[in-house]
Amino acid sequence: MSQCLPEAQELQKIFTELGFTTNSPQMCALLQRAYKAARVSDTTVLLQGETGTGKQVLARAIHRLDKKRHSSPFITLHCSTISESLAESELFGHRKGSFSGALTSREGLFQAAKGGTVFLDDVNDLPLRLQPKLLDVLQRAMVRPLGADRELPIDVRVIAAANRPLEPMVQEGTFRADLFHRLNVIRLLLPPLRERSDEIENLILEFARRYASLHECVESLDPDLLEHLRTCRFGGNVRELENAVQRMLFNKTEGKSFTRADWLDQEMTADKDSEFPDELRQATNLLWLAMIKQEISLPDMIRQVEAELLRRALQVPGCKTRRELAKLLHTSERTLYYKISSRGVVNSQRRAAGDEDH
Repeated sequence: MSQCLPEAQELQKIFTELGFTTNSPQMCALLQRAYKAARVSDTTVLLQGETGTGKQVLARAIHRLDKKRHSSPFITLHCSTISESLAESELFGHRKGSFSGALTSREGLFQAAKGGTVFLDDVNDLPLRLQPKLLDVLQRAMVRPLGADRELPIDVRVIAAANRPLEPMVQEGTFRADLFHRLNVIRLLLPPLRERSDEIENLILEFARRYASLHECVESLDPDLLEHLRTCRFGGNVRELENAVQRMLFNKTEGKSFTRADWLDQEMTADKDSEFPDELRQATNLLWLAMIKQEISLPDMIRQVEAELLRRALQVPGCKTRRELAKLLHTSERTLYYKISSRGVVNSQRRAAGDEDH
């Protein structure tokens, strides 16, 4: 079977057209396994990776490459948001009158998929009491709607995604071992973006093409921006980067290249709805750039900023005593004295805030 797989570049092109963009050599093996998974239509797939790494996009790509199931529905169940009391009805359906409020009969997701794919997103959050019922459905391909007196056959493929490792949950007793083994037939691990920083540039340019309606003709990244991005942690992974690109495009008014200023501008826009004042936001961004450029540690930066703020405060007209200065800074005199002493702040005009009242 492996001899029939497309070459690496062709695989990348196939998955890019399906919305899953990557040009990292590290990801080539993942694409090969995903392509092979699409060719075995009745096998369960488990996708593992942090939030935002593209698990749902990859699941859709596998479904669309599945020759047997691609023309049938792809139905998603978000296990982290579903109400536990309604989960069984959502999954397996119910008959009219089976519980209070069941005014009509309703198909569950497994029936609604009808030959397609059921995607269980964040399966690690599936309520424990439902896990044996899901296991039974996977093993026997039969469902019994709530209130029904007979089981119904189903023909679906299950792709599950977990945003945290399931093995520790099995050891803790919060996820059933037998269900884990049933899901873990084909396992695909999606690494976080910070472990594949070599493809940040390609991802940004692909997103720029995808959202060209916001600003056309972005064709490159300035080297200093790319260097900065490779130091970022990206807790939201590819999803965070995609949203950032959209903000940069929306804010951009000219030019064919993304710059460090564009990145700074989008960060400020992302925080616009917060209660953080614009002046502080701008100052914080400048401090962040200085920290990265000069390789200053966070504790050192805090000490330097605090000392400079104290020097500025000591120059404020009208604050002749330490008591007045402490009131201005919304702190105690004792704390102010300690800060001035420990930071080595000296003011030739006032000699450490003056002690006329002491």
